[in-house]
Amino acid sequence: MKRKVKKTINIRHYKNKQEMNIGIVLFAFIFIYLVVTIFTYATAKRISVYEVREGSIVKDNSYTGLVIRKEQVFYADASGYVNYFQDENSKLRKGNNIYVLSHNKLNIPSGNDTEGTTLTNEEQNNLIYKIQDFNESYTNGHFSSVYSLKTEINSALHGAANQSKTSQLDAVIAGNSDVIATYPSDSDGILVLNVDGYENLTEDTLNNKNFDRSNYESTQLTDQTKIKAGDPVYKVVTDENWDVYIQLDKKTAASLAGIQYVKTRINKNNDTIWADLAIVRKGDDYYGHLTYDSAMIQYSNSRFLSVELILDDQSGLKIPKSAVIEKLFYTIPGEYLTTSGNSSSQGVMIQDGDSVKYQTVDIYYTEADGTVYLNPEAFESGTVLIKTGESGTQETYSLGDQRALKGVFCINKGYAIFKTIQILCENDDYYIIQEGTDYGLSNYDHIVQDGHSVTENEVVFQ
Repeated sequence: MKRKVKKTINIRHYKNKQEMNIGIVLFAFIFIYLVVTIFTYATAKRISVYEVREGSIVKDNSYTGLVIRKEQVFYADASGYVNYFQDENSKLRKGNNIYVLSHNKLNIPSGNDTEGTTLTNEEQNNLIYKIQDFNESYTNGHFSSVYSLKTEINSALHGAANQSKTSQLDAVIAGNSDVIATYPSDSDGILVLNVDGYENLTEDTLNNKNFDRSNYESTQLTDQTKIKAGDPVYKVVTDENWDVYIQLDKKTAASLAGIQYVKTRINKNNDTIWADLAIVRKGDDYYGHLTYDSAMIQYSNSRFLSVELILDDQSGLKIPKSAVIEKLFYTIPGEYLTTSGNSSSQGVMIQDGDSVKYQTVDIYYTEADGTVYLNPEAFESGTVLIKTGESGTQETYSLGDQRALKGVFCINKGYAIFKTIQILCENDDYYIIQEGTDYGLSNYDHIVQDGHSVTENEVVFQ
């Protein structure tokens, strides 16, 4: 029997060729990039960025104003209970009845003065026309016209109410034995039904004590009040022009001395009115004298008013003060500027050893006298400029004199670039600067909010 022979098979193992996994490579690259980016961000200097926008600054100063008018107080001829034919702030005509005196209180129907008041067709049509005209011409920039319309409507209703009140009072006193007498107005003007003792105050007698409101007293004159002979019974303002005085310190008075007209805001009705301005000095005390020629009737019963002087109302580019820094520039006389060939670019002639070469320049600012500001990075100190006169003679000027210009760092391109500014006005926190200047800012530019936190040409991460 044959034996089976086992065959041995040798299997050789070959190493598999390793192929690069592109996914792992990309992942590693992205991972390294993220690590570097996060590290750079974490260690980078934090810079606050401000976007330049158009804006305005209204610089105002609030004061308590003391009102002085041409006003006359009239006194009662007899004792009794007083009732008025017209309401306060009504326009008076000399000879028209103004008040009645009676031994006892008159039985006058109570109720709002305007109840049952009707306007004539002419008055209604006039009001409708004014309202239509207001609707057609109103803009948000002239909100004060709302108050003008309100005044006109109130005046029309007031006049109608006065007619109703006069008719009502005439009916009550007709044949009434309690009535002592009716009294006509002794003057044309505006009726005021309060007295305060300031009626004879003038600029000559004005002093700081007059502004002390802690001791100020005003007596209101009302219907059905008992008065004595010789008591004040009504007051008339006889002139549309009126004056407001405000207290000033010496520094403010000096700053306002050259201003003849000023825009003011009277807070009582939020009216914006122009006034003539004069500075009055009395010893060591200073006052601002505001003269108005309109709107007197709206304030005829007010002795003190809160007044704001709107001294600056400038528009331009608004930037924070913290962004502003100064940079030194070389200054040269303007006559050293020239042009080369057909080029319109300005430059200077520079002495270069035994020869002269032309170099274009960037002019950052020009003063009224012609002095020109040049970028200091473009020249070395001591560089000699050459100017050729009409007769062919040459004059030289060595760069060395430097003057400072205000500016900010613009970072639109990712690094800090100095931009000059021209300041129009300011408040505590912001400047309003001129828009459209050479080497200046434009709307929506990005600037460094703290100008001292970076250096020129420094890369800035926003």
